[in-house]
Amino acid sequence: MTIKVVCYGVRENEVPFFHQLNKYDFELTLIEELLTHENIETAKGMDAVLLRGNCVADRKNIQQMKEYGVTYLFTRTVGYNHIDLQAAADFDMYVARVPSYSPNAIAELSLTLAMSLLRHTAYTTNKTSKKDFTVDSVMFSKEIRNCKVGIIGTGKIGLTEAQLFSGLGAEVLGYDIYQSEEAKQVVTFVELDELLRESDIVSLHVPYFPGKNDKMVNDEFISKMKNGAIFINTARGELQDNEAILKALRSHKLEGFATDVFANEQEIFFQQFNDGKKLDPTIQALIDLYPRVLVTPHIGSNTDEALTNMIETSFENLHETITKGSTTNAVALPEKSQAVS
Repeated sequence: MTIKVVCYGVRENEVPFFHQLNKYDFELTLIEELLTHENIETAKGMDAVLLRGNCVADRKNIQQMKEYGVTYLFTRTVGYNHIDLQAAADFDMYVARVPSYSPNAIAELSLTLAMSLLRHTAYTTNKTSKKDFTVDSVMFSKEIRNCKVGIIGTGKIGLTEAQLFSGLGAEVLGYDIYQSEEAKQVVTFVELDELLRESDIVSLHVPYFPGKNDKMVNDEFISKMKNGAIFINTARGELQDNEAILKALRSHKLEGFATDVFANEQEIFFQQFNDGKKLDPTIQALIDLYPRVLVTPHIGSNTDEALTNMIETSFENLHETITKGSTTNAVALPEKSQAVS
């Protein structure tokens, strides 16, 4: 029996990877657009759906998937907050995720953004692109080996970034509730307030827990940071208070800010705003501070290694679930609602 799989959010450069890694000969339908209410009919007749972040897998879409015959609702991401787990349970879906992929992908982006801000390369190349080759005081910078870098969250990604910065000669401070022995070989663990006070660059790598650490990077957090510091967020947009960051940039409490994420980013990323559509005014104000503000549209995992990891694991998840009834990467679902039991 051939298993039909529809994959959403498949960029043009990703298509060859999906086909080359399809060792179980699934019948693939690759769709460039993210899953929405408007294109849910593309799941009709499919056995499995493979999502990426920002796809809409709410109750309405999941109920429609059930009616279309979908059984397996998988995501090729670590996070799964775009899936309504209660609805998945109610409509008998198997749900699985990719628990990890190349930590270098996001760590390298974090380091690249930080170094671009530290050395003012975006500012400088923006000038030279306009045929202005003069050197001004903005182009002066510290060397990274004379800086302290604070890593908040020293899991796989944070530790990898710490190793990269350490290799460049920076002193790396770390904060994490769990201080692994491996991380202790690279970072000096300190309390969060000390890390914020001492660090020239602060990079965030913590998971988002709805209702618990929303907007953790707020006025109070920033007030504890070193004057003129650089803040990098490649974790989750919900962790940052955009208004607080904007205020800190305008006062030069923060000298630079880079992010690969925004809250509700499905309303922003992967689309163009040149047809009259307007951005959220705070995000627009942040972008207007370029080149002190650098924004990338959630491309942290957009590398060959990370993509390979995500596709291979997703296909293994599906094969294991079909052949064995479960996978180690299954997402635990709640009990069915009484109304649908």
